[in-house]
Amino acid sequence: MTTSKAAERWLMKDRTIRAEWNLEKFPKGTIRKFGKTWIVTKEGMEAVFGPEPK
Repeated sequence: MTTSKAAERWLMKDRTIRAEWNLEKFPKGTIRKFGKTWIVTKEGMEAVFGPEPK
């Protein structure tokens, strides 16, 4: 999913996910930039920010 969509689902700002100090926390292969768009996996989000809020 895009970081914008992940930010919506995890109730945070998109730039928080893309912050340099957070990018380093993602397990290898769970976040990647395609052109100008950042893509992140659900597993990556859970590893860094915990389970998705209900």
